[in-house]
Amino acid sequence: MTLNFPEKRLAMISTTYRVDGMTCGHCVAAVAAELNALDEVSSVTVDLVPSGTSAVTVTGSTPLTSAQVTAALDEAGDYHLSKTSQ
Repeated sequence: MTLNFPEKRLAMISTTYRVDGMTCGHCVAAVAAELNALDEVSSVTVDLVPSGTSAVTVTGSTPLTSAQVTAALDEAGDYHLSKTSQ
């Protein structure tokens, strides 16, 4: 007897982080690559604001800790979570 179970689908969680220090497409690629390298992450999108505060949206199976995001930004270059609320 064979039992077939539907594939389990994990709920995806999207979180947007405000990031300072990105100025160009290379910055976007570096940040996206480092965040995508984390096991929990399935996709990263960036709304670039050159020399301003960019919105980085991370989608994955579980939310990232601020330490994970900070480490990925540091590995990508001189990028930082924004200290401003808007």
